[in-house]
Amino acid sequence: RYWSHDEQGILVAKSNIASCLAELGRDDEALVLHRRVHARMMPLFGVSHARTIQSASNVIVACTNSSRFAEAKRMLLEQLPIANRVLGEDHEVTLSMQRNVVINLLNDPESTKDDASQAERTARSALTVVRRVFGAKHPQARFMESWLRHAQNKLETFGDDP
Repeated sequence: RYWSHDEQGILVAKSNIASCLAELGRDDEALVLHRRVHARMMPLFGVSHARTIQSASNVIVACTNSSRFAEAKRMLLEQLPIANRVLGEDHEVTLSMQRNVVINLLNDPESTKDDASQAERTARSALTVVRRVFGAKHPQARFMESWLRHAQNKLETFGDDP
């Protein structure tokens, strides 16, 4: 049964559908739906609510998956300070956003040596937090370790060039 007054439930369902679309490789459709959900979350809960921050994180991931790196970076610059302030640096969503900073900086074909250096610093910092919060053997720690290695390898490709 459809309950039109349960907008929060409807938004959660739409977000889940968008995630399913992304799992199916339908990244552009997922991005459109995640954007719509986020656009409704902001007036419903406010920009500093955990659900709104999570929906922003979903948009960021969808942008990354759709190779819209500039948009993802813009949103990360806007949302990461909010996530740190509201949720704290130890929160899973905040750590996910930090991981997405690394992923965006490394996967963007326009990335520079400075970007790779920032990705390495961010990965190293996030890895320290992930290990402290979840433990060294947690899948998130392993995932961040691989991104740290990727950042180090990318830095090596730049060599000593400024």
